[in-house]
Parts: sequence; structure tokens; C-alpha cells
Amino acid sequence: MARMGTSSAPAASSVGNVPKFRRLQNGARRWWPYYVMMAPGLLFFVVWHYFPIWEAKMAFEQVRIIPPNIWVGLKHFQTLFASPVFYSVLVNTLIISAMKIVFVFPVPILVALLLNEIRSGKLRGAIQSAIYLPHFLSWVVIAGVFIALLSPTDGAVNQIQQALGFEPISYMTNTGTIRWVLVVSEIWRSAGWDSLLYLAAIFAIDQQLYEAAEMDGANRWQKIWHVTIPGIVPTIATLFILNMGMFLSADLNQVINMQNDVNASTIDILDTYVYRMGLSTGEYALATAAGLFKAVIGMILVVASHLVSKRLTGKGVW
Repeated sequence: MARMGTSSAPAASSVGNVPKFRRLQNGARRWWPYYVMMAPGLLFFVVWHYFPIWEAKMAFEQVRIIPPNIWVGLKHFQTLFASPVFYSVLVNTLIISAMKIVFVFPVPILVALLLNEIRSGKLRGAIQSAIYLPHFLSWVVIAGVFIALLSPTDGAVNQIQQALGFEPISYMTNTGTIRWVLVVSEIWRSAGWDSLLYLAAIFAIDQQLYEAAEMDGANRWQKIWHVTIPGIVPTIATLFILNMGMFLSADLNQVINMQNDVNASTIDILDTYVYRMGLSTGEYALATAAGLFKAVIGMILVVASHLVSKRLTGKGVW
């Protein structure tokens, strides 16, 4: 009897696995076009986001031209934290990132709320097309546009200032204004495109809530405050948490295209420091240590902001 029970267990298990395998096979046969379309994106993330995780061990090694590398522990982190340049770029990164969170993050929300209040479909479509366009321009082009607009000699902004009786300002080389140039250019490029997510969340709100608010005598502003904004709080919370994960990035492409010898001390950030250490001086291990430091802080900020959001709004990333 024991022998019969022992022999029947694998058979029962194999019989139970057949329908599951067939379901997977049928699902793959049915949905294979979607898997094919998804494959390039998955391949991108595997190659550029998962494979490099293994090479993060370089932060703890002495890189040699002829392998194997030599394990040195926390030596590169000690060098990093002993460098005054590192603290300078860290402070710049914190200031620029904080400015973008405070002044850039709320703008797409406001844009989405305003677009939702436009009743004419054609007008809304025209405005959306106009404000989405900058997103598709590279930072090389955008930097050229802002350099031309803010030129102290023939830039449109300074010409308007002079017409109003003000002295021209060299915005791109003035250490007091260059960070604001980063903020304004980021708003111009991303506000329209980022508003898409909030606009989609607004369209998903149950229209019966608006009808109930109208029956209670709510005007347009009251409906926005009591129906629309609470309806998009989960989206706001999720995007805020994801933005906190990129808090120490401050957009390398933007900064590196707007950086010059005069303003470098003001907008030199962690990413430009890693770029300079890795590609200019060949300090690959030190650059990896700085990048790993940024990644760990980003993960801590994501977890912390998720826990705070769950406590305050009941919504989080997971």
C-alpha cells in the first residue's frame, strides 16, 4: 500500500501539471504578438538596468587592465567621502533636485487641471499639441534655444528687459540665475507631456461624482477641489515616489548641455561627477562608487516616501 501511494503521487502531480502547461501554451499562442512588441523594451531594461547591477561590485575592487580585479573593500568610498569636490557636487545636486521637486513637479498637475476645464475639443487638442512638442526635442536643441533667448547681447529676454529699462543679465553664466534656467527649461520641456498621466487619471474619475457635486450646489472650483484633486491623489502619490527615486539624478543631459566654465561650480552634479571620473580621468571604480551611493540613497528615498504616502494618503507604489 505504501508502495502504491508512493508511485501514485508523481503520477497525480504530473497529471495536475498538464492543464497548467497547456494554459501557458495556449496563452503564449494567443498573445504572442504582444510579447513580441514587449520584447525590445524588456531587452533594453535587461541590458541597461539589470546586467550593470553585477558590475556594481567594481566599486569594491581595484580595476586592472588584465583581470582579475583586486578586492579593496570600502577604499573607494573612503576616498569619495574624503573629497571636498564630492560634497560640492552633492550640495549642488540636492539644491537643483529640491528646486525641481518644488517648482517643476506641481506644474503638470496644474496643466492637467486647466486642460480638463477646456470645453472645446479642438482648442484642447491644439493646446495639447503645442505643449507636448518640446518633450520630443533633445536637450542639445533646447540648450541652444535657451542660450539664444538668454543671450546678453541679442537675446529676446534681455532685449525686453532693456526696453523696460533694466540692465541685461548673462543668465547662462550668472551663478545666481543658472539654476533657475534649469528649472524653467525643465518645465518648458516636460510639463505638457507629464500632464498626460494626470489627464488620464482625471478622465477615469466617475462622472456621477461631478453630477452629485452639482446637485449639492458645488461650483466649478469646488468640484475641482473636492472631486478632481482627490480623484488623482493616487497618481500624484505614485509619481512623487518615483520622482524621489530619481532625486539625486538632476538630469545629466540637461546639465551637461547647459554647463560652461563659468557656471560649472554651481550646477556640477553627481551625474556629471561620475561622467567626469569615469570617462575623462579613467577612475572607473571611483565613479562606480559614486553611482552606487546615488542608487542606494534613491532606493532609501523611494521606500521612505512610499511609507509616508501610505500613512498620509493610504496610497503607495505597492
